Amino acid sequence: MRSEGLVERLGALGKIAAGAVEFASDALAIAEMEVRKLARDPTEVFTRSVQPTLWLLVFGQVFTRTRAIPTGEMRYLDFMTPGVLAQSVLFTAIFFGIAIIWERDLGILQKMLVTPAYRGALVLGKAASAGARGLVQTIIIYALAVLLGIRLRFGLIPTSGVLVAVLLGSAVFSTFSLVVACIVKTRERFMGIGQVLTMPLFFASNAIYPIEMMPGWLKVVARVNPLTYLVDALRALMVEGGRSAFGYGVDVAVQLGALLLLVTVAAKLYPHVVA
Repeated sequence: MRSEGLVERLGALGKIAAGAVEFASDALAIAEMEVRKLARDPTEVFTRSVQPTLWLLVFGQVFTRTRAIPTGEMRYLDFMTPGVLAQSVLFTAIFFGIAIIWERDLGILQKMLVTPAYRGALVLGKAASAGARGLVQTIIIYALAVLLGIRLRFGLIPTSGVLVAVLLGSAVFSTFSLVVACIVKTRERFMGIGQVLTMPLFFASNAIYPIEMMPGWLKVVARVNPLTYLVDALRALMVEGGRSAFGYGVDVAVQLGALLLLVTVAAKLYPHVVA
């Protein structure tokens, strides 16, 4: 009897492991397909890098001279650089969902949905590919930061932490974008909503000023904003003198929790985008 129970448990574990491998394989296949699109037409990535470049070259330089925003011993330009990287991740990922609408209009999405692939794997694969865009933005901003003399941390652990944070942040906001795309279903509405969402998310965070400067109601909003925790992790990992206000564990937990929730919602909404 014991041997039979052991065999059943091993069989159940084997099925779970096989399902996990299949899920990961499906997600990687989708991610690879999306990255190939990016490699064939990288124009969008470099176009998206214009705005963060202007933030550093214009806004950052001016406010560093005026010292209007208290950042302690850290220069304001150093303080805002992780925020600008987070902004670049946000702005690149938040419009990722429009690709779903294009794929629906071209009939590609219908073909993907009739495959036996897990819906969650389709969503997670697209989220992972958004991370590739985020990594390109990271390279561009790091190069610009070096030219501007920003005091960056280049150790193995800090740099690896930045890359992980960017991948996770890109996944969160691209999945959020997919949820919006599944709901609105048209390019015009999606673009309008995307424009409405990006600026509040950015300004209601600690990207360009400390949370301590905010009025009480805005502090509450900032603390439920996932971008705040992405910036917090990047600031501690990326620049000399940077510290995490919430702790790395909280930053990662919030991002992972948001990603899990959004992937679950998007997987349920994904098939309905073709309706």
